[in-house]
Amino acid sequence: MEHARMQWLLDRFATAPDRVAFIHDDRNVTYRDVLDRIDAFRSRLSEQGIGMGESVAVLGDYSPEVFCLIFALAQNGNIVIPLTSESAVEQDSTLGVSGCDWLARFNGTGADVTLTKNHLASDNPLLARFRMSRAPGLILFSSGSTGQPKAILHNFERVSEKFRKQRARVIAIPFLMLDHFGGVNTILAITSGLGTVVTVADRSVLAICEAIAKHRVELLPATPSFLTLMLLSRGYEKHDLSSLRRITYGTEVMPQTTLDRLRMTFRGVELQQTYGLSEVGVLRSQSRDDGSLWVRIGGDGFATKVVDDILWIKSDYAMEGYLNAPSAFDAEGWFNTQDRVEVDGEFFRILGRITDVINVGGQKVYPTEIEDIILTLENIADVAVYGEKNPLLGQIVVAKVIVTLPESSQEIKRRIRAACQSKLSAYKVPTKVIVSETPLHSVRHKKLRHA
Repeated sequence: MEHARMQWLLDRFATAPDRVAFIHDDRNVTYRDVLDRIDAFRSRLSEQGIGMGESVAVLGDYSPEVFCLIFALAQNGNIVIPLTSESAVEQDSTLGVSGCDWLARFNGTGADVTLTKNHLASDNPLLARFRMSRAPGLILFSSGSTGQPKAILHNFERVSEKFRKQRARVIAIPFLMLDHFGGVNTILAITSGLGTVVTVADRSVLAICEAIAKHRVELLPATPSFLTLMLLSRGYEKHDLSSLRRITYGTEVMPQTTLDRLRMTFRGVELQQTYGLSEVGVLRSQSRDDGSLWVRIGGDGFATKVVDDILWIKSDYAMEGYLNAPSAFDAEGWFNTQDRVEVDGEFFRILGRITDVINVGGQKVYPTEIEDIILTLENIADVAVYGEKNPLLGQIVVAKVIVTLPESSQEIKRRIRAACQSKLSAYKVPTKVIVSETPLHSVRHKKLRHA
């Protein structure tokens, strides 16, 4: 008889039936409600004839019903492909890689879903082998910032196993969406601890600050780009954020300037750097202290090593592989993160992705080193530093900035270059400064470093 996939998590939900699992559109959904909806979705999957091993794309943003359907599909042994309203614009190209037997489309509130046959087959050999394991699957796509997005296949049951050891209950806003590994990791972490997931449809800084105040949110996982905007907007002055106990940050390098401002603004709130990748999972992390960018990472099921200043990870929760790219693991199962690091005993300092490093005449330049200086200047709301091709030097340094108040581009360039010249070697000083009127981050609030 087929074993009950992820049944331990349902059994845990049953121990706290009256506890609030989700707050969505100002309605409370208890763990009893979650169990009932998962059971109802299981019946619906059976009625529609959705069989084990079939792939189902789930189009919808955070809602209790989206979570319950994804869980029901996992229990049914399906391969789940989460898509959000933002990622849906790439639906044809992404599903062309993964294939899609069924499409589950939620309405705007995320409460009602339509299930339709999709008939988009895939002859991918990795996917075919995985189906033979009869395990539930999870397919996610990389952000594609450096080219064609990679389709990442996970064993969903293995992903959930990391949370079998129960964590402390917390009220939290999941920041990354469900089409991102960090979003899946966050919602599993909260619910496996019998905490409360507070969903926010409007993911603007002020809307999230309002939700924190209204629902007494204790944990805010976010990106450094979002936290920079939060400091700029001074949303913490417009709303009572005293319930916050912890702010975690990851997915990109945190500028020391932003971290220092956070520490001064949110006194008594723990600031914790996190680290993870879609390919290997999210590691346990511990910052050296709230004001430090040095972090210890690892935990049960993870091993780390550094080769030529590059971080490598071996994970018990690693992906099955890419559907549209060669294997990313060496013969011993180690994954090259492409992140350059400094090492101090047990602690790492993440310097940045190799792909973000700017090569000026053979000299390596790390964008965050320059961004950290520019962010200290008056009238600078945000900055992104990147390399631009140059026939003589290979690349030159470009700084794209957003200003708070109108200022001439000549004056902005003068101030930025003067500040950088006083603290950096000449080759690191931006050759070009661009004033931008559009955000410098993606819909996932991750910094965009390109023209």
